Amino acid sequence: MKMRIGVAVLLATALVSLNAFAQRRSVSIPPLRSKMIVTTDWLADHLRNPKVVVLHVGRNRADYDAGHIPGARFLSLSDIAIVRDGIPNELPPVADLRKAFERVGVGDDTRAILYDEQDGLLAARAYFTLDYLGHGDRAALLDGGIEKWRSEERPVTNDFPKVEPASFTPKVNPKVLVKLPEVRRISAAASAGNSSTVLIDARPAEEFSGEKPGDAVTRAGHIPGARNLFWMENLESSDKPELKPPPELRKMWKAAGAVPGKRVVTYCRTGVQASHAYFTAKFLGYDAAMYDGSFLEWSNASDTKVKRSEPKGTGNE
Repeated sequence: MKMRIGVAVLLATALVSLNAFAQRRSVSIPPLRSKMIVTTDWLADHLRNPKVVVLHVGRNRADYDAGHIPGARFLSLSDIAIVRDGIPNELPPVADLRKAFERVGVGDDTRAILYDEQDGLLAARAYFTLDYLGHGDRAALLDGGIEKWRSEERPVTNDFPKVEPASFTPKVNPKVLVKLPEVRRISAAASAGNSSTVLIDARPAEEFSGEKPGDAVTRAGHIPGARNLFWMENLESSDKPELKPPPELRKMWKAAGAVPGKRVVTYCRTGVQASHAYFTAKFLGYDAAMYDGSFLEWSNASDTKVKRSEPKGTGNE
């Protein structure tokens, strides 16, 4: 009898240990959101799909007019990012965003594929905007962008497609947008070492450290408690703007403080570089959000602290 009881206890202990291991493993490796990117092969096969809308995102039409992916429509950054209270690249009113996407044919039943001429930076901003509007699960970035498309000698055109306006229904997701009061709380908790959120500064190391202030930044440095992970580090290179392999990305993000179970909030100078960091964090499976006002708003506020440090590269304060 005693032996049977002992065996039962050992089995129960083993089951508890296995469950605990499984739980730790599931927390440590969040599921990859692989549908957030598409390959050039996938896009080539779906260019004629009426439910797929390809958007060339740009600051102006020059690059688009010179040559774009067949069927792509032009989406101006100024339609999805405006100046508000002196801070550039803020989200416009939802009604204006709805009209902007309807004009280029993005509707409730379409899938939007995004690219640009800036290593995916502006495309990621468009993705963040669509995610804020509740359409993120029907949007993706072209991995490698038009740079990879051209390197594979795929066709480009300067013909302009006929665009039929679509019906777009915003379903705003406020959780992806973080504002100044919440960032104050996150910063205080992170500085004290007890935050459930990691604050990622997506700017170059010299701006994070305070060596260079950045345009219109009044106090150089970074938000106290933030960690530095320059958005370009997520890519293979500027010449090859594809995302690095997920295992390599996970290692980088973990080194920057994005450990299992932590929420990720990204920021940069005005919210564009942070959009790419937001995209990457979400792609890796994190619970992600972005501080759109970013460091320009923070450094110009009268009641915020700014920290300076020696530049130490990715993942260091």
